[in-house]
Amino acid sequence: MSMPKKAPEISTEEGALEALRPQRFEDYIGQTKIKTNLQLIIDAAKGRGEACDHLLFYGQAGLGKTTLAYIIGREMNVNVRSTSGPAIEKAGDMAALLSNLEANEVLFIDEIHRLNKLAEEILYPALESRKLHLIVGKGPSARTFTLDLPPITVIGATTKVNMLSAPLRSRFGATFRLEYYQHEDIERIIARSAKILGVAITPEAARALARASRFTPRIANRLLKRARDYAQVYKKRSIDDEVVKATLDMLEIDDLGLDETDRELLRIIVSKFNGGPVGLKTLAAALNEDMETIEEVYEPFLMKLGLLNRTSLGRMATPLAYEHLGLQRDKKLI
Repeated sequence: MSMPKKAPEISTEEGALEALRPQRFEDYIGQTKIKTNLQLIIDAAKGRGEACDHLLFYGQAGLGKTTLAYIIGREMNVNVRSTSGPAIEKAGDMAALLSNLEANEVLFIDEIHRLNKLAEEILYPALESRKLHLIVGKGPSARTFTLDLPPITVIGATTKVNMLSAPLRSRFGATFRLEYYQHEDIERIIARSAKILGVAITPEAARALARASRFTPRIANRLLKRARDYAQVYKKRSIDDEVVKATLDMLEIDDLGLDETDRELLRIIVSKFNGGPVGLKTLAAALNEDMETIEEVYEPFLMKLGLLNRTSLGRMATPLAYEHLGLQRDKKLI
């Protein structure tokens, strides 16, 4: 009789995140159209014996852009070197990164919209013609050198594709937008992660966690780990509805995935501005929050749920927002 397979030992939060990250396309749940297109690009490149084309991923944080970059490296059987836009401060930093890449290797640049402009200009010829143009010296004695680069793949990831310059965007061979996940896919991700973490979870509990995960795998895995912690501390044999409810209550997350700031944002629109419209600057001041954070973190999810409308006159709470918060139009909280 064979012994059951022991769950991998995970000693740190960072190690847990890495263990939950899919390693191949068959393990990656969701984003089916993107996976199909990427598999085609990869198979074609491998068939020709070439490097994969340059790729750009964009979408909300936590949807799997970094994971896809590493999967592409594994599918191509090449090394992936990772950096981020803010880490490349000078043109020389970009030149050093590019010149140290081996043939067919992948350079993954996260938050690529935050690249220094001089570093970005070094990247243009590298993407287009595999050339590296360097200027040595200053003034009249300055000289230009051109180095040939091996065939490489540059993968960029960003949450703000509109902040990428047109010349940079146009040099990627394919651009993919990662969408929010379906509830069914999030449930499957939670079930897979629970198995990797070595914890039992009921289908009802997985469904409840999926509803509160904001359609995002990263958040789903984070909530699962907190539920695992609760079950461990309170000696529960598995993660069930009761454990999930207690965990979400402690985190002040409701069954739709709204946290206290989400709810406060909606309450302010309703109670202080009669449901809107209210301008973003005014809303940020009333909430004591940064305008950019409201636009990038809170609004996309609230709009996805149909709780908030963004109009030319300002933000407006929808009837669903009143219903969810227990509010009535023209009245305060009941």
